[in-house]
Amino acid sequence: MANALEALKTLTTVVADTGDFETLAAYTPQDATTNPSLILKALQKEEYKPVLDAAIRATDDSGAEGEARIDLVIDHLLVGFGQKILEIVPGRVSTEVDARLSFDTEATIDKARELIELYESKGTPRERILIKIASTWEGIQAAKVLQKEGIHCNMTLLFSLAQAVACAEAGAQLISPFVGRILDWYKANTGEDYTAETDPGVASVKEIYTYYKKFGYATEVMGASFRNIGEILELAGCDLLTISPNLLEELKGMDAEVPVKLDPTEAKGTQVDAIDVSEKSFRWLLNEDAMATEKLAQGIRVFGQDMQKVRDMVAQAVG
Repeated sequence: MANALEALKTLTTVVADTGDFETLAAYTPQDATTNPSLILKALQKEEYKPVLDAAIRATDDSGAEGEARIDLVIDHLLVGFGQKILEIVPGRVSTEVDARLSFDTEATIDKARELIELYESKGTPRERILIKIASTWEGIQAAKVLQKEGIHCNMTLLFSLAQAVACAEAGAQLISPFVGRILDWYKANTGEDYTAETDPGVASVKEIYTYYKKFGYATEVMGASFRNIGEILELAGCDLLTISPNLLEELKGMDAEVPVKLDPTEAKGTQVDAIDVSEKSFRWLLNEDAMATEKLAQGIRVFGQDMQKVRDMVAQAVG
């Protein structure tokens, strides 16, 4: 019998959720995702110092100084990690726009273009890159522009159906609903324990998946931010699942069959009402969802704080 990881791969595209490219080969994922927190964690390991050193060297003759130099080094750093990952995975890597741009459509568009241009200048085609953008209204409007330019977007920090539908309407390539963070909120606010079957994060992804398949959206659904194996197995059949190395290892060590839990044909036959995601409606629906509002704001804050720590490390290294 194949292990659970290999069985899952027959149903779902498995993506590694890590900036630690040294561990990727053991799990042979199709794609990989990164975020500021994962990059920060990797940079604290001595073996990743050469990636930072290379990013600094690449900007030596740029003429940029001060904050502009730090910005440029960080862009090279993010692309450097992405390229190392792409040497290992056959598919795509997700590279995140600074979360502090989450409420600035034009700045998000500009940064995404800069990252893609840098990847392409180093020989990596844009087809292998997903630009991660927070699923704010402003971020979604940025994705709408970028997708038309052939810059594929991974909409992150997504906690609600309203966000998911708005992303699909904008033509986003992929969304990353955060399963575990939804569970965290409900456990903290209800005091209840949940099984994989009753997990509100799992339920959210199932709702989004069903809506997308029912109405024929091409946007891919990639469950993310898992807390346990049960959540992952309950979403077998989802388009993609991005999984941390510790949970990939746990799956690899399990001898178990993995039954299909999400089926597109079944989803298409489900009775689902369409929702309005015009700007006014989107903002109201998000406001009415306390969990999504709080987790989106918290996620932006945390990613912003971790990016600032990365900036501080770069500033110190640049000298």
